[in-house]
Amino acid sequence: MRRELVRVLAAEDCGGYRLLRVERGTLDPGAPGQFFMLEAPGRLWPRPMSLCFAPAGELAFLIDPIGPGTRALAALERGDRLHILGPLGNGYDLAVERTLLVGGGIGIAPLPYLSEHLGCPPALLGFRSSRHAEAADLVPNAEIVLDPVLVTDALRELPDLDGRSVLACGPEPMLWAVAELCPRAQLAWEAPMACGYGACYGCAVSIRGRLRRLCVDGPVLKVDEVDAPLAA
Repeated sequence: MRRELVRVLAAEDCGGYRLLRVERGTLDPGAPGQFFMLEAPGRLWPRPMSLCFAPAGELAFLIDPIGPGTRALAALERGDRLHILGPLGNGYDLAVERTLLVGGGIGIAPLPYLSEHLGCPPALLGFRSSRHAEAADLVPNAEIVLDPVLVTDALRELPDLDGRSVLACGPEPMLWAVAELCPRAQLAWEAPMACGYGACYGCAVSIRGRLRRLCVDGPVLKVDEVDAPLAA
């Protein structure tokens, strides 16, 4: 884990999202499913971002500009600089066979890097609009579904689902649905984070009856490591 000031190499639209490419510097890209804390200009707290892909000398992040922090990151341009901390957390277990990647919305962010490490297995991706679905071009060998069809509806229809190793990332309702369908799935969870290394407990979820911090115990968890959702 390192914190480094890096330069923006490119920032471009990618469907309904923004693809931010920065110089790698001395940062280790880490394992698929790990994340980095990106310090948005003018914002107090950094934002956790999954690594999307890591060509030579670069790190790339897919950003959904939905709040002040992510909008500030999406507004960065070539030549701007920002601090990045990482890699953080635990990634996917890559010792899998007959893999299927499943992503929902901005949850596709870690899948290009993961796909590269696994030899481009099939992927099933769900989006809220055809514009957002343009980002599916980042994930090889992908099948796409659009609202009102849910990605888990399509997942349920697969004839050989029981024999698949499902690796998923997406919104919490999608992940709980995947957990019900695929008891051996690996799930990358999303949660607000302020630090990224376990100090603030802002990303705590219930795991086997205990509150655990996703930034240090996750963000990738196996289904049997996760209890029912916390009460509202």
